[in-house]
Amino acid sequence: MKTLFRVFAYVRSYPWMAAGTLLCAVLSTLMVTVFPKVTQLLIDEVRAGRRENLMLYSGIALTAFFLRDLLNGLRIILNNTFEQKVIFDLRSDLYSHIQQLPLTWFDNWATGDIMTRVLEDVNSVERVLIDGIEQGVVSVLQIAAVGTILFFYSAKLALLCLVPIPFLVAGALLYTTTAHGRYRTRSKASSAMNSLLHDNLAGIRQIKTYVREAEEHARFNAVSQKLRDATLTVMRVWALYSPSMAFFNSLGLVLVIGFGGQAVIDGRMSVGDLVGFLLLAGFLYEPIGRLHSLNQLIQSGRAAGERVFEIMDEKAEPGRVNDLKEAIQIEGDVRFKNVSFAYDEAMPVLHELNLHARPGETVALVGHTGAGKSTLVNLITRFYEFDSGEILIDGRALREIPKSALRNAIGLVTQESFLFNGSVRDNLRLGNPNADEETLWAALESANARDFVERLPEKLDALVGERGVKLSVGEKQRISIARALLKDPPILILDEATASVDTQTERLIQGALDELMANRTSFVIAHRLSTVRNAHQILVMDHGRIVERGRHEELIGQGGLYARLCESSLIETGLVEVES
Repeated sequence: MKTLFRVFAYVRSYPWMAAGTLLCAVLSTLMVTVFPKVTQLLIDEVRAGRRENLMLYSGIALTAFFLRDLLNGLRIILNNTFEQKVIFDLRSDLYSHIQQLPLTWFDNWATGDIMTRVLEDVNSVERVLIDGIEQGVVSVLQIAAVGTILFFYSAKLALLCLVPIPFLVAGALLYTTTAHGRYRTRSKASSAMNSLLHDNLAGIRQIKTYVREAEEHARFNAVSQKLRDATLTVMRVWALYSPSMAFFNSLGLVLVIGFGGQAVIDGRMSVGDLVGFLLLAGFLYEPIGRLHSLNQLIQSGRAAGERVFEIMDEKAEPGRVNDLKEAIQIEGDVRFKNVSFAYDEAMPVLHELNLHARPGETVALVGHTGAGKSTLVNLITRFYEFDSGEILIDGRALREIPKSALRNAIGLVTQESFLFNGSVRDNLRLGNPNADEETLWAALESANARDFVERLPEKLDALVGERGVKLSVGEKQRISIARALLKDPPILILDEATASVDTQTERLIQGALDELMANRTSFVIAHRLSTVRNAHQILVMDHGRIVERGRHEELIGQGGLYARLCESSLIETGLVEVES
């Protein structure tokens, strides 16, 4: 129940809408009790041969039905508006919290699973809110109102109506206590299928390249089978539970007919009273049936709510700031003092690193794969938090700088440039939302990207496709560089920015990078000599340690690891060979 209480806590933000919904529910429920009473009076009037009140009673019944439906319409509008506001708040809070989670969390969660929780599970919670408040409140009020009136008609028959209640309560308790596992299993199966679907759609080119369509279809069918089995398990239990509860409802009506008919024969009750009582009894059992259906939705929503709040309860990354209210001028002086880091305590990655990058300097990081180069630069952006030591930016402790201000001062260009599924203009304006047309074209010019963008049919408004699929690797990279130029950060990180392109494209990208790196503190991870040889410092890393440092000529002369990397082509000559 804790999960459901957390869901309903969002209701407190809209008390007047909740009150309006409740008022409409109370009034419409009262209207339900009018027709059985009018029916009783009409039958007694007809049996007595009196005509004068027939039209009056009929008019009262019609008015009651009109008011009931009018109030129900208002209640539905109010309640759905109210619930959509609550669900919007819940989904917004969930998405906001996801954005604040550390990258280590995303490393361990499948994207499809996250999407299932944000979309499907929040929708299931929505059903609980809508039906929980709308049907739950109305049903309980109707049961209370009708039950009270039944005792005024006949206490004995009213008690007979209550005979099925212990069976209904026992059935509901049995269903409720066993349902949670079934619904949670179904939710997990749905997440597994969505995760596989997301991966396969993202990797469709690899599937086609390796002719794995049949195998991936079999994998999809396997997880789909688990979802089908989990859903059928839920439905089979419901198929037993729901008709059983309906049977016990019918038992109550049969008891009323039997004992009520005897009362009419004995003269202790009029025919009109019996008919009116039967109608009221129907209005008593009808909301009980709704509550059984509501129980199913609550159990589904409970499982979904747990999955939603499982994310909400994850600890946000430390020092998170969502705005840039604190203006901080960063020059780009970066210093590491005995910095160590481990993704896992048992497997340290970086060991007591020391380095100093002065404003405007270029620091190249080289070494074997897994040496810790990317991890080092990820500490600067605080994508990961270092374990010991100290990192200073302009002499200020890194953790004292608001993350939004820090990341606003850092530009990042990676090997696999990510472009969003929008236009060239949209992707460029991530760097500077206020950039005008002239500024956008100037950035493209500096990034050696203007020519190919001008050749696109819609130029800046051309759609790049999901992850920039409509552009070549080199074109995407130059768009990313133009985006970084628009951001104009004092600190720049280039992570294998030219690793995936041919020599001709590298010329264009390298020229753009030279423009981008000018007067910025730059950290460059590269395997090509053309990218690192002009760096102010080259840091050679091995197993998480800086084992050599210096300029290109110095390191070659030392004949150490850097020289061996060059000789073994682990640092490619790239443009140098072409230009010689």
